[in-house]
Formats: sequence, structure tokens, C-alpha cells
Amino acid sequence: MLNSFVRPPAVLLAALLLASAAPQQQQAQKPAEEIPSPTIRVQANVVNVLAAVRDKHGALISNLSKDDFTLAEDGQTQVIKYFTRETDVPLTIGLLVDVSASQRNLIEIERAAAYQFFSQVLRKKDMAFLISFGEEAELLQDFTGSPRLLQAGLERLRVSSGVSGLHPGPVPTIGPPRGTVLYDAVYLAASDRLSHEVDRKAMVLITDGVDQGSRLKIEEAIRSAQKADTVVYGIYYVDPSAYGYGYFGGVSDSALRKMSEETGGHVFHVDKKHPLPAVFKELQDEMRSQYAIGYTPTNDKQDGSFRRIELRTKDRNLKVQARKGYFASPSER
Repeated sequence: MLNSFVRPPAVLLAALLLASAAPQQQQAQKPAEEIPSPTIRVQANVVNVLAAVRDKHGALISNLSKDDFTLAEDGQTQVIKYFTRETDVPLTIGLLVDVSASQRNLIEIERAAAYQFFSQVLRKKDMAFLISFGEEAELLQDFTGSPRLLQAGLERLRVSSGVSGLHPGPVPTIGPPRGTVLYDAVYLAASDRLSHEVDRKAMVLITDGVDQGSRLKIEEAIRSAQKADTVVYGIYYVDPSAYGYGYFGGVSDSALRKMSEETGGHVFHVDKKHPLPAVFKELQDEMRSQYAIGYTPTNDKQDGSFRRIELRTKDRNLKVQARKGYFASPSER
């Protein structure tokens, strides 16, 4: 299990998770005649982009063809070489659950809804792992396709908070809770668990979006997810009773939106009209309604630079949800 990674030097962060994790399972390679996996395969110099498309009302659009899209890299038009609607390509999911003090009253709901989600979304060859994060991060279940093992991991969700900040009681202490290493947890999940996986990869964060105590900044967390070719989805879940008057207005989904928008994900809000089980159903629908688009970039230099991707539909009333770019890493990466 993970120890706290708030204190150690940044160079030791990756080692902390690796030391605790069991050897990860490798997913089967796709047949050669199928579309390349949505992982960047620099050896073949093909860039793959997963995309979801919504109309102006937010409804998913899943019946588009290759000709409905335009694609550019750093402003240069690119030719779409591969195109398919993703429904059955193996999926790897990392679920990261906030167990800081501000989520104390939500953990039981999160546990039940997450188990239902895993039971419904995981199919043959799909894999998932589970991490909790508060004042430290803990790997509760490594890669598995078993909902039973994931349920056992969910049963180990426990509040993890420091002694300062928000204190439990009839009247919450005014002030932000401390010890929510959100950015560190995203970095470790991407770099140490998802970067070595193939096929479609997604990271799901259940949190109120507050980070207190991470050694790494949000930009480093985003970069790690981008390099791991991982889509980040945020589930914004806030318990107003956990915050003192005057502070709740300072809680926002801005960090989740930044991480999800840069990686091609989406932020879902939990409220009375959209309880957590319903949000998980929306997330499941989106994961099974994606387009996989592949192209060979006109700039074939593998210099490690970041390349900006612009994927759009010819119908300007539709909104494309896709990652903003990728790192042109050398083949030995």
C-alpha cells in the first residue's frame, strides 16, 4: 500500500506507488487488421485521438462518419487515416476517490455507486484499479477485471485527513480542509499505472476538486495524463455541510475542468437531479459512444515537443470533446 507522498522528493514519487503495487496485468494486443489502439504508437508515427461529440443540449451524438470531422495539428490540416466508433475496444479505468475530511459523509454513497458502475461497465478484457487519496494516496486494488475484487477494494475506503483544517463536529470549523493530494494522485495514477497500458484508458476522479498539500502542480498532473494518453473524467461531488460559512463559495470545479478539457474528458456534477448512480450511467454511456480517429502527422519529427490538436465537426452546432494535444516522443519512450 502507498505511504504518504506529500513529503518525499519528487523523484521518489513514482517509486512509492511502484513499491506497493502488484505486477500489472498486460492486456491482449488487438488484431493487426483492426484500427490501431488509441495509444500513441510513435514507432508507426500514428497519432490516435478519442473523441465524444455532443449537441447544443449536451446529448451525445454517435452516428457521425469520418467526413463529418476536420483535423489540424499546430494549425496544419491533417488527413484522417483511421476512423471507427468505439464500443468494444478494451477499456482500462482508474477510479480515484477523494477520502479527505470534506468527503466524510459521501463515502458510503460513493462505495455503493462505484461498485454498481464497475459491475455494469466492465466487459471481457476490460481492466480497472482503485486509488483513494486524502492526506496520502493508497492503492486499494491493482489491475483486475473482477467486480468482486473491486468491491473488496471499495470496502477499504476510509477517511484520510490531517489534524489541522476542518474538524468534525456539530459546527464545522471555518476554513479549508488540509490534506487532499489530488494532483499527486493523478500524476501517480497516470505515470505509474496507465502509461504502460494499451487500448483506451480513462481516469475517473470523484472529488470536490480541492487540492491541499500536493507536491506537484496541476500542470504536472495534466502533463502526466497527456503523456500516458489518458482521458480524465471528473465527478464533482460536494458536501456543503463539510464547509464553514463563507468557504463553500470558494469550492469550484475549475481544477477538474482544466484536467478534463486538456485530456478530452468531461466533468459531471452530482446534485439532487443527478445523483451519483445517474452520473455513473452518463459516464458509462460516454465511454461507449466515442470515436477513435487516427492520423499520420505531416510533422514527423519525434523531438518530444507538445503538438496542439484541433478536432472539430463541420457542423458548428456540435461540440467535440477530445484531448488538446500530445507529446511527440522518440521511439525509445
